[in-house]
Amino acid sequence: MAQHVRGVIARAKGEPVELTTIVVPDPGPGEAVVDIQACGVCHTDLHYREGGINDDFPFLLGHEAAGVVESVGEGVTEVAPGDYVILNWRAVCGQCRACKRGRPQYCFDTHNAKQKMTLLDGTELTPALGIGAFADKTLVAAGQCTKVDPAASPAAAGLLGCGVMAGIGAAINTGNVGRGDSVAVIGCGGVGDAAVAGARLAGARRIIAVDIDDRKLEKARSVGATHTVNSREADPVEAIRELTDGFGADVVIEAVGRPETYRQAFYARDLAGTVVLVGVPTPEMNIELPLLDVFGRGGALKSSWYGDCLPSRDFPMLIDLYLQGRLDLDAFVTETVGLDDVEEAFARMHGGDVLRSVVVL
Repeated sequence: MAQHVRGVIARAKGEPVELTTIVVPDPGPGEAVVDIQACGVCHTDLHYREGGINDDFPFLLGHEAAGVVESVGEGVTEVAPGDYVILNWRAVCGQCRACKRGRPQYCFDTHNAKQKMTLLDGTELTPALGIGAFADKTLVAAGQCTKVDPAASPAAAGLLGCGVMAGIGAAINTGNVGRGDSVAVIGCGGVGDAAVAGARLAGARRIIAVDIDDRKLEKARSVGATHTVNSREADPVEAIRELTDGFGADVVIEAVGRPETYRQAFYARDLAGTVVLVGVPTPEMNIELPLLDVFGRGGALKSSWYGDCLPSRDFPMLIDLYLQGRLDLDAFVTETVGLDDVEEAFARMHGGDVLRSVVVL
């Protein structure tokens, strides 16, 4: 039967979030109910609260989560009750043209649970990124659950569900960073620092972190940056070229999502180098580049969707690297908080005081 649990919702644009009772139905065909153990506080959740995603209020917030499968619906074979899982927001369909071409990481028909979680009065909730994990339990499509080694800390493991995977994947999957490459990362929040860590995992020789905040640059050094540039104090394009023998970086990852930083990334790469856009722009943003420069510099201009990850492939691998001590996911956890601390966590995140707050249940 349906369960009544605690959940953090955003009722209206710009209003403080609210901890209330939500109704989680029994899982239907292809669905699973997951007992949430930890969930990261991501900028995307703040965007939902501010109406920056859409206006389908009320939202059930939270999506960077790890937990244990409590129950599954008819036909579910991917996971079973008791499995320790990381949640993802792109359950692949297996039938679209991308999936049939062997590129499920680009699935064009990803899906979520068909049933809706609700408030006690029956009001339907829109779960953030189809997950809604600022809650004791949530309902998802079974394909959104990826089984991983239960030895991994839930606070650290859950971060692979969004921001950390986006950054690591931008370096490894989209940017194809290889051994000996030079890499520059512009913007050193959670995603940018994860891109730094991904470049380090891939064997990059030189990793240049760029930001306007010295606190963030110091954190980037702790996860793998070999050099830092404060772009308030120096021209980042010239600084990156100076650190790469005058040529520019082999791969430049733009983790801000603004025209001015994208332009910096474009001109800070070597000839035939790669630019990866993983920062998310807003709808009104535009950029102009001389078409001759686009042609003459060669290389590739790429966008990274969710780090171009395939959760069934990437999550278990990265958790294994974490347990081997080769990927310090704990470094991304600044603090742990309770479900009733989400609004305060948003304020600290907005002020740049934390890399990630993580709600632990």
